[in-house]
Amino acid sequence: MQEGIGLRMRGEAPGDRRAKDGAAAPGLHWGGPLAAAIGLAVIAWTFGLHVLPPSHTGWMLTGTIGPDPVQYWLGYTFFSRSPWTWPPGLNPDWGLEIGSSVFYSDSIPLLAFAFKALRPIIEVSQYWGMWLFACGALQAFVAWRLVGLFTAHPLPRLAAAALFALSPTMLNRLGGHFALGAHFLLLAGLYLCLTRARPWLRLLQWAGLVLLAALIHSYLLPMVAGLWASDWLARVVGRERRGVPLALEAVVAPGAGVLGLWLAGFFVLSGGYGGTWGAYGEMQLDLLASFDPPPWGRWLPDLPGPDHWETGHSYAGLGVLMALLLGAIAWLRRPWPWLRARWPLVLGVSAMLAVAITHRVSVGGHVFELFRLPEAVQEYANALRASERFLWPFAYALLLAAVVAMIRGFGARRAGVILALLAVVQFADMQPGFARLAHYFPAGPAVAPLRLQDPFWTEATGRYDRVRLTPTGMQAKHWEEIAVYAATFGLTTDAVYLARLDPAKVAALNAEIASRLAEGRFEPDTFYALGSEETLAAARRGFDPARDLLGRFDGVWVLAPGWHLPAEPRPPVVASRQARAPLIR
Repeated sequence: MQEGIGLRMRGEAPGDRRAKDGAAAPGLHWGGPLAAAIGLAVIAWTFGLHVLPPSHTGWMLTGTIGPDPVQYWLGYTFFSRSPWTWPPGLNPDWGLEIGSSVFYSDSIPLLAFAFKALRPIIEVSQYWGMWLFACGALQAFVAWRLVGLFTAHPLPRLAAAALFALSPTMLNRLGGHFALGAHFLLLAGLYLCLTRARPWLRLLQWAGLVLLAALIHSYLLPMVAGLWASDWLARVVGRERRGVPLALEAVVAPGAGVLGLWLAGFFVLSGGYGGTWGAYGEMQLDLLASFDPPPWGRWLPDLPGPDHWETGHSYAGLGVLMALLLGAIAWLRRPWPWLRARWPLVLGVSAMLAVAITHRVSVGGHVFELFRLPEAVQEYANALRASERFLWPFAYALLLAAVVAMIRGFGARRAGVILALLAVVQFADMQPGFARLAHYFPAGPAVAPLRLQDPFWTEATGRYDRVRLTPTGMQAKHWEEIAVYAATFGLTTDAVYLARLDPAKVAALNAEIASRLAEGRFEPDTFYALGSEETLAAARRGFDPARDLLGRFDGVWVLAPGWHLPAEPRPPVVASRQARAPLIR
């Protein structure tokens, strides 16, 4: 039977009842659902209820949040209507020759698989609203279970769950990078590190958690894998070091991560894994980042920091900072040797903190390069260019340690009152961040109107099956309007915005299409959106005015081969159900 570490702690706070496996004491079974309700309330307050209906896509596609939610919706929309492939994550209708998978559209492959499989029964246009609420509920629920390893008293458990749910880091990620908001995976990893189970059960638990991380987001995978490695090391140096399951787990747990990546389509690329911009060490964690409030904090002063995209994403919140201070005081009042016994976990989260800081240490925006990485190492490390994110496991482990220290040092009931007050302080301090997200997530129309409104675009769906954007590439000119148009009307396209692209394939495709345009060797059932003067000039050289159309519609130059020739009659494609309610079949 699984056993909580808290059961074996000595010197418990007076009157503190322990619960096996972190479960609630009799009469407290409502605590877990209540904690989840707190998480739901935080998400509802932050993002509103208008994001929840699966038929409402307007909040994602109006552009107030930026291009990323458009990318997620496009990835799933193309993926959901294409035939199943092997591996199942391939998404050839979005990207065509340059290679695409639902993994690289950050569409949360786990949910994309599930809703695609359910599509014959129920068709949804977006599942990200449900995802936001699920992340909040699971964050608070797993925090409830975590603190339950050390006390059965409901007040500190619920108050701590509120603090974990009021994480600026998590809410900031849910404010645009939806998949990265799955911080409950990290709390679940900490839970497994702090409990014991039968060897075969623990193997399955870790393999399942690593697989889930691989099917949600690539940055969460190495964090969960790092927590697994810490727990595995703890068991290697402990009593389980001779167990066959432990040896097998060293293969199965990492293998589960590789399997998840393969299923999601991670390996579809032959190059470009490091991305097309940025490098490891350029988006590092500044040592003052957790104390730097903008754009989330109300009361602490603004601190200098580095100039990169991750800046402002690691503020802990005033309530959490006060919890860490009070936790340190409580530990000084009543120290205990538990951390020494959990040194592999301390080592693991500290190693991830070092990954976040990188070899280019930033203090208040001043960067000190300790050493240079070898070129071969740098190339692989670039895949984790946004390294500041690796603060998260350390930050959550530190907050948990502070909560436990307060429970031991002040007693469960008194600690619960203090934590509840700190949750109120945290909420009040975060008002600027809430206001910022309210601006990004305004209640508006259920469906965003297409930008391409000229009748040409609808008529073209009756003549062509594919629209190319040339030149194509990462967020090439006109990519968004062309891709949304194609997805809405059921065409395939190479107009993309993906997490990673293979630069060699992109260059080869652009060269091939430019040559075809200039020579008039047009592909069947294909028309071309021209995004540069060079491709427009090539189209002018290659088109035949008697048979082809070269014109500008809604600000986009288009070459439509064979437009002036009689076409085999077929009805224009009807817009997809992204504008409708979920369809129950």
